[in-house]
Amino acid sequence: MDCIIHLSFYHHQVLYNTAMRRVLSMISILILVSLACQTLLPSATPTPLPSATPTASPTRTSAPTSTPLPSATPLPSPTITATPLPSLAVPVAEEFTVRFHPDDALYVGDLVSLEIIPDQGAQLSDAQLSVQVDSTEAVPIGATSFGAWGIAGREQATLMWTWDTSGLAAGEHTLYFTIQPQALAWTETITLLPQEALPVQYAQATWETVQTTCCEIHYITNTAAERDIQLLSSMIEEQAQQAAAEMGTAFDERVVITILPRLLGHGGFTSNEISVSYLDRNYAANDWERVVHHEMVHVLDGRLGGDMRPTMLIEGLAVYASGGHYKPEPLMQRAAALLDESLNWYLPLRPLADDFYASQHEIGYLQAGALVEYLVQTYGWEAFSTFYRDIHAAPGGKQSDAIDEALQRHFSLSFTQMEQNFLAALKAMPASQDWVSDVRITVTLFDTMRRYQELFDPSAYFRTAWLMDNDQMRQRGIIADYLRHPHTPENLALETMLVAAGEDLDAAPYPVATQLLDSVNAVLDRVEAGAEAPFEANRMAADYYAVVQVVLAAGYEPQKINFDGNEAVVQVAQGNQPLASLLLDKTGAGWALK
Repeated sequence: MDCIIHLSFYHHQVLYNTAMRRVLSMISILILVSLACQTLLPSATPTPLPSATPTASPTRTSAPTSTPLPSATPLPSPTITATPLPSLAVPVAEEFTVRFHPDDALYVGDLVSLEIIPDQGAQLSDAQLSVQVDSTEAVPIGATSFGAWGIAGREQATLMWTWDTSGLAAGEHTLYFTIQPQALAWTETITLLPQEALPVQYAQATWETVQTTCCEIHYITNTAAERDIQLLSSMIEEQAQQAAAEMGTAFDERVVITILPRLLGHGGFTSNEISVSYLDRNYAANDWERVVHHEMVHVLDGRLGGDMRPTMLIEGLAVYASGGHYKPEPLMQRAAALLDESLNWYLPLRPLADDFYASQHEIGYLQAGALVEYLVQTYGWEAFSTFYRDIHAAPGGKQSDAIDEALQRHFSLSFTQMEQNFLAALKAMPASQDWVSDVRITVTLFDTMRRYQELFDPSAYFRTAWLMDNDQMRQRGIIADYLRHPHTPENLALETMLVAAGEDLDAAPYPVATQLLDSVNAVLDRVEAGAEAPFEANRMAADYYAVVQVVLAAGYEPQKINFDGNEAVVQVAQGNQPLASLLLDKTGAGWALK
């Protein structure tokens, strides 16, 4: 759903301020302490998901043991401070952002990765970074050069799983960073929490696998994926068979799918295998089966081959074959809405083809899908497929030039003529303000979602997402990079607001979604401005934030929140358990459990 990842790299852009993260974390801890004396609410009777009949019965290669989970509470964030090394002349800690993985708190026993991200414009092509722990005389935990990361190609130094904290003492540890030959240096002090403090749902989680006719499916226990694995396996098998029929091919080997327990990007990536997010609090408003279908088309498309498949057509084919991007949609009608004078959002196809992932995401994918639909409707599937798989790299490397050359050979028209014909077909579509409104709110929702990710969960931002080598993770038993992610009350409040906005996408004219997105952006505006108490800027946001705090204090993690006047219904989950509902009332004293 986000992109094809070439095997030579994995997917971030930094806006989130470490100091703000520490402040928010401290606020969260103080709130929890003040509410800790409240009595836990007995668990509500959960309602299981409806059963589904699998199209191919999955075979479990190992059976997980379900363990009752304790009450969930927010994890503390690691304490991180930066000071310059006194022994070197150019201390520059403020010129670099250091990110530690796994996200959220760090515990003794973690296998820690680091991203060292310089300010834009830094000249570090010849630089070598080295990191030592607790002493400048210690053996470095890792050394590396700077290079491109993610589809954005952000320059950074990446130390993957280099700091093994097993056997270290809990408490503060100082990391010494040096960059040569520039003679740059600084330190970062972090806190490792005791291993026994790791919540049991994390400590007991493992990789598990099921197989269906089409696929080898990997997931992590104590997650929503484990709870629903039979249903998910059936959905995957169904989407795989449909995609194979559409692409006119068959599975000569199983597709490897990793189900992620956190949202990365918009929920789907494809490299040599598929990674797809599945979680209860999925704030990317998408149809999970459609995401699977989209990524399955990418796999089959890659197997069918082609000398040079342009990115715009790769993604356009996946959107077209899936019947839409995030949801079922008439591609030509929605693309025509981009031409409406109230939007004027149409993207010229040459620059879109040459730098596809840098374009506005929803508009680029919509136009690409509509373009493929137009070409198939105009020339037929066989002619389109022959053209698509006979595109070759052009001198200069521009993908638009490669498409132009193939268009002239196969259809006797230039890229410019093809775009003029495409625009004429869009303009011939019946005008519809409904589709204009739909496109406007969809773009606003996902722009807001990505803004949230950049500020509060930068590892999830699609152009530089923290995506790992899944096969290595399984072989080494590494789960924390996917299992743990920021979930302070601030994260949970904003994510549940985005979930609610996404659920309103089918309720034109979208009054709730519009209000929610305005509220989320009001909070993000205050965060970017460095204002205190950012949720107080908006009444709706303040209510979400207050409800989240009450639910956390009761020992639950909120997944969805729905308001009805002075009442709130909160869906909660713990690990692999079914969702349950909590009821809250708002009185003069604030929100409280019924």
